[in-house]
Amino acid sequence: MSIKAESIWAAQPSTTRGQPTPISSDPRGERIAYASNKSIFLRSIDSPALSTQYTAHTTTTTVARFSPSGYYVASGDIAGTVRVWDCTGSGTTKGEFPIISGKINDLAWDGDSQRIIAVGDGKEKFGHCITADSGNSVGTISGHTAQINCVSIRQQRPLRAATAGDDASTVFYHGVPFKFNTSLKRHQRYIYGLGFSPDGSTLVSVGADRKIFLYDGKTGEAKTEIGDGEHKGSIFGVSWSSDSKRFTTCSADQTVKIWDAEAGKAIHTWRMGSDEGVVSIPDHQVGVTWPAARSDDMIISLALSGDLNYLSPSSAKPIRVVQGHQRNTTAIIPTPSQPPTLFTGSSDGRVCAWSTDTGEATTVDGAGHTNYVSGLASDNSNSKIYSVAWDDSLRTVSHSSTDIPTFTGSHHKTDGQPRGCATCSEGIVVVTHKGITLLSPTDNSVIKTLSTSFSPVAVAAVDETIAVGSDDNTLRIYSPRGLELKHTLPAFPSSISCLSFSNPAAANSNQPYLAIGFSSGRILVFSSTNKYSSPVIERWSAHTARVTSISWDARAERAVSGGLDTDVFVWSVKKPGGRVSTHGAHKEGVGGVCWVGGDGDADGKGKEGRVISVGGDGTVKVWKVESVE
Repeated sequence: MSIKAESIWAAQPSTTRGQPTPISSDPRGERIAYASNKSIFLRSIDSPALSTQYTAHTTTTTVARFSPSGYYVASGDIAGTVRVWDCTGSGTTKGEFPIISGKINDLAWDGDSQRIIAVGDGKEKFGHCITADSGNSVGTISGHTAQINCVSIRQQRPLRAATAGDDASTVFYHGVPFKFNTSLKRHQRYIYGLGFSPDGSTLVSVGADRKIFLYDGKTGEAKTEIGDGEHKGSIFGVSWSSDSKRFTTCSADQTVKIWDAEAGKAIHTWRMGSDEGVVSIPDHQVGVTWPAARSDDMIISLALSGDLNYLSPSSAKPIRVVQGHQRNTTAIIPTPSQPPTLFTGSSDGRVCAWSTDTGEATTVDGAGHTNYVSGLASDNSNSKIYSVAWDDSLRTVSHSSTDIPTFTGSHHKTDGQPRGCATCSEGIVVVTHKGITLLSPTDNSVIKTLSTSFSPVAVAAVDETIAVGSDDNTLRIYSPRGLELKHTLPAFPSSISCLSFSNPAAANSNQPYLAIGFSSGRILVFSSTNKYSSPVIERWSAHTARVTSISWDARAERAVSGGLDTDVFVWSVKKPGGRVSTHGAHKEGVGGVCWVGGDGDADGKGKEGRVISVGGDGTVKVWKVESVE
């Protein structure tokens, strides 16, 4: 009896409009590192579904950089703390160092992987130089009058470093110990990107004034300005090729460009998003890295939407776009197909479709939600997914095995804030804080609306039964025909947080079970056999905080639950005291759970299955469950 982590489908990098987002790649060109919410992710370039999550930061993370040796990562957060940790497998934290009293914007390693300079928006200072193993000071960062946005260290000796920031100054340092040498003010506005070439001969800076300046990498002497007028928006990032002859830039004009450093000309341009002249804010390019040691010359850029664009000089368009969630993932539903497609929704309104075979996500196309997705439901035809969100709307997603999932044009405006949705024999049930609405599955037209004296908080449905939990701690059972009230259960001691029916066609179940999750962390299981008069299982009570989601396996023999306590539990119906769990499954809590596979056969064999969970860290995690009896 066990539950084991199988894979992590990583969250996308966190981005902010008008600000650069650092991303970096390892020396072998195999992985990228970036910050997302309160985690750091190391993600395979060739197989994005393979990733590692570092969760030791206690506040929002901002930057992560691989050491030149490739054995360690240094990461920073908004509290001004830098952590150095092993990235070869164990994830062990080597050191935790308070740098400044504010947000870390960027950091850089020296060529020996022994020293780090971290910069940002501090109150007493804007950066500091430390040793990577002990945090001892190895210099002083000075010469700036505003926050520092970027830093780079020359990888050869004599060591040189450069910083730049909101005061439009580029400051050059000699080391070690690092100390102020000169300050150059070529830019007219904020400087967002800075980088020494791999051979140390040249330093490049880019910024909000859309200008690119080159400096001598050893002396700091200004050399030339290139590309005047090429970019039409702020330049947010720069990265060198391993041959030190070319570099790439990304910009708010939705373009990524490759530059010939010697000729001073752009030699390749990609434009993301819509046609030329049509502004697409989500396609602003806010970060870029040029992975070393790769034969394909690939560049990876980051869009404001969180999309990672894989760019090749041999193609005018991205050869691959890696998508997913940036924010708290709040809802999950698998399709009945085999293999199932997984749909997830997040607090920013994004809905994604995931291949459970490959772990790749596709953002649902079309006009979607603009706010917190509070519920997802699937119809039995396997062609539609219904979603509700706090933009007070129900929308329909059309999907098939061959086409890109797309929001259809029709949607229903709800009369209040939706708390959830479900499908039954008569159509789609949506509960809002004002009441219950039954909608037609063909055109989302209203069949019946029931205004209630209570405020519904959760809903589940199966065939001819609708269960609604309310803010008065009461569960009510309705018939889909006319929304007729059938049963009202006595009020529970704590508030209902989620509901889930088991599969009525389960081989070992004559009737569907109804699991009720509570804000206290307890779960009760009822059956229609006794008209829900008393629970048939009362021992599922291991959660220590609100239960956010419950899902049954296809045989109705096991259930999985997730809660705000960050835990995922798998429960047994045959032995209610038997359970397996994984603690700390999702940083900031579990938002949803579901079963995929593990149906078993008639003689009870083949009970292995997979549980998929989503949560506050924006990830989708796959767990292998074995022999829960």
